[in-house]
Amino acid sequence: MIRLNKYISNSGVCSRREADVLISEGKIKINNQVVTALGTKVNKEDIVIYNGKILKAENHKYILINKPKNCITTVKDTHERKTVMDIIEGVCDERLYPVGRLDRDTTGLLLMTNDGELTTRLTHPSFGIKKKYVIQLENSIHPDSLKEMVKGIQLDDGEVKYDDVIYGRQQTDRTQLIVTLHSGKNRVIRRTMEYFDKTLLHLDRIEFAGIKKGNLQRGNWRFLDPKEVGYLKMTKSR
Repeated sequence: MIRLNKYISNSGVCSRREADVLISEGKIKINNQVVTALGTKVNKEDIVIYNGKILKAENHKYILINKPKNCITTVKDTHERKTVMDIIEGVCDERLYPVGRLDRDTTGLLLMTNDGELTTRLTHPSFGIKKKYVIQLENSIHPDSLKEMVKGIQLDDGEVKYDDVIYGRQQTDRTQLIVTLHSGKNRVIRRTMEYFDKTLLHLDRIEFAGIKKGNLQRGNWRFLDPKEVGYLKMTKSR
């Protein structure tokens, strides 16, 4: 027996919390009967229906991609460009989805999974998931700008504070930065560089929610190990 909200989450529809809302609103059927009681349990013989479709609880899969440049973070592209789905094509039977997104020109770590609850946890602002990037600039940037990024800068959609900003490579090279932040604002790093009148040449995500790149080569993928999955599931809201 398994709780209904967990069964729905395991099917990839949404998180457990969101599943409770669907149940209480009478949008879930078990064996053609509407169920609204939270805490309801089902077994493998039961037929669970949402939006007229039978849900199947899948085994959760977790894959880490080192996304190359000119690759779209989407399930399907109408212009037939390469997407992250092409990288993991045929890897497993389950349908996986990107956790968040990276711009077309941004490279680096991207998590793919069918775990709806974990996806919500890793993308909701309240959890403040940290990401680390390497930034390559066309020209140098002054140390005072780094301090300002940590103190907080005002972009058009609100203030952004970086958790940490240091020069990359050797400290004398002021064209490369390593930044850590938890903001989920759209294109926040690119807009930050525009704020400082700097030309961004390359952006690479090297760490996501504590998961590091290691020796994963660009354009390749790997399954997360159980320890990494356990670490992600322990993430708590801020």
